[in-house]
Amino acid sequence: MAAVPASVEFLAEPSLTLGLLAWILAGAALGCCSGLVPGLHANNFALLLAGFAPSIPGRPLFVGCAMLAAGVVHTFVNAVPAMALGVPDAEMAITALPGHRLVLEGRGYEAIRLSALGSLLAVLAAVPLAVPVTRGVTAAYPTIRTHLSVVLAMVVVALIASERTWRTRLGGLVSFALAATLGVLTLDLATDAPLEAGGMLAPLFAGLFGAPVLIDAIRGGGVPPQRDESIAMSRPLVGATAIAGALAGAVVGYIPGISAAIAAVAVLVVVPGRSGDRGYIVATSGVDTANTIFALFALAAIGQPRTGVMVAFDTVNAPLELPVLVAGIVLAGCVGFVLVIVVGDVYLDFVGRTAYWKISVAVLALLCCLSYLFTGFVGIGVFAVATAIGLVPIRVRARRVHLMGVLIGPLLIGS
Repeated sequence: MAAVPASVEFLAEPSLTLGLLAWILAGAALGCCSGLVPGLHANNFALLLAGFAPSIPGRPLFVGCAMLAAGVVHTFVNAVPAMALGVPDAEMAITALPGHRLVLEGRGYEAIRLSALGSLLAVLAAVPLAVPVTRGVTAAYPTIRTHLSVVLAMVVVALIASERTWRTRLGGLVSFALAATLGVLTLDLATDAPLEAGGMLAPLFAGLFGAPVLIDAIRGGGVPPQRDESIAMSRPLVGATAIAGALAGAVVGYIPGISAAIAAVAVLVVVPGRSGDRGYIVATSGVDTANTIFALFALAAIGQPRTGVMVAFDTVNAPLELPVLVAGIVLAGCVGFVLVIVVGDVYLDFVGRTAYWKISVAVLALLCCLSYLFTGFVGIGVFAVATAIGLVPIRVRARRVHLMGVLIGPLLIGS
């Protein structure tokens, strides 16, 4: 394993420092805008950045910091539409389910703050953990990769067995099998899309997790009034679950083929049961955000970008000045923490005041448009099939987490 750079370099010139700060804040603003688009997957957003980044005038280090800031803030803010509308980014699919339940209970303000805390604490935990975890994970990678199919199979069995009745277990198994088959058949499909930022994750996750909620919501009563923003979860438990999410984010950052969504599935197994929906939100938000730091260190250590944001970062040939880049990520995390609370509360209030059937129809149309833009007409067909499969666990009252088979299934076959 290549050594991770350990030198510290300070920017002493005020003009350079202010310039860097401006780029980071601009990236944070861009990430906020992208995170609020329902169903916009982080990888699609990153690939769009990669297409435009080479033409942006500016120091490569500054442009790179802005891209990392955009990616980090996106992982904070994408929780908002996931909870308010039930339309998740792929990485937020697990969080969307308990988060949406809290919103329907009138605890949306609390859910947003839990997500923000999970993301921020995971970033802060990931900084000191990055170097030792990098050494440990890269050393253990050959063994992990050899037994990856066994690990994933154990996760699937545990999730199905955790259902309370045989009916829901059977429903979970059928949901997993259908989603896995869909993933095997579609993830590698060639597409002719208007935007060169394609990938089947956008229509797959929009159909599996977003559209079913919106379809049912057309006949529902919408988002109820939200109340008390206080957090009904102890501080030690919040910290423990955030660290669990951060460590799971390390797995995502270093092991190819493991997405934040799959790591989130594993987190569901290890998070203490007494934490319930709130613990899931904190831990899985931490997975998504901490992944950025660990993926950056993976790029420095083994020279391979592991996420869409890192691929985009690599295209601008930015120098791997880790102290500067990590400081930029932490600053972006602090900005994202504030943004997700301020914007999230306004977002929930707006959705609560609007006829929900109108929002549902509009967002369904937006998801169809995104599917076409990123994957062409093939993507619209995939979106329709995924929506039908996404309705299965809802109708049999099984947990929708089994639909993660869309990613786990192909990995099991390919491992």
